[in-house]
Amino acid sequence: MDESTQTEAAEGTPTGYGYCSWHKRFADDVRLIDVIEQGSGSGGTHYACSPCREAYGLVPFADR
Repeated sequence: MDESTQTEAAEGTPTGYGYCSWHKRFADDVRLIDVIEQGSGSGGTHYACSPCREAYGLVPFADR
């Protein structure tokens, strides 16, 4: 039986294809890491793929 090498996202946490703010390329399984409020600058969001989350110890916003 084949086993998945990817970690499962927490139930109800959206994942998808998007831009990883850490390695600056598009990737599968990106998750929201940080939200920058517009009042403290230009505002925006940072997403990270699974390998970057593991490498940099990033915790998805929904899991905090």
